[in-house]
Amino acid sequence: MIKVAVLTLSDKGSKGQREDTSGPAIEKLVKKIGAEAVSYDILPDEKGLIKKKLISLCKKADLILTTGGTGVSSRDVTPDATKEVIQYEIPGIAEAMRAASLKKTPYAMISRAVAGVRGETLIINLPGSPKAVKENLSVVIPVLRHTIEKLQGSTADCAFQKDKDKKSRCHK
Repeated sequence: MIKVAVLTLSDKGSKGQREDTSGPAIEKLVKKIGAEAVSYDILPDEKGLIKKKLISLCKKADLILTTGGTGVSSRDVTPDATKEVIQYEIPGIAEAMRAASLKKTPYAMISRAVAGVRGETLIINLPGSPKAVKENLSVVIPVLRHTIEKLQGSTADCAFQKDKDKKSRCHK
């Protein structure tokens, strides 16, 4: 089972001035793929706090999904914090999310979302709205299990088969 940490980044949400609907949307979506949400937190848009939290979450989660702070305002620091924490990027994940989102809104091109790896943990930045979270997460769900298995050392040969479940099939 994939262990997922959900991290919402929002100044207003962290102060209780806005209800977080994106974090719960992520939790609901990951349950559908058989993953377990092991952590859920809301932090303000403070780079130092975000970095510290990401590092601590890597010790207990296979996958960290952040929501919020991926835009171009001065308070949107999630991608910057993520880049300082990860060991390497997986640019195709963020590129695929932006490409799919561009079909729905031109604002997708100003997303600075990042995806990358620290140790055996995959970190993906998602947008802040529940609608955009669902759209972006649906793009990457088909590769999550395979990616995490590879990060955890799987040496199985894998082939992607377009079946009704869109799951990666790995054979030893």
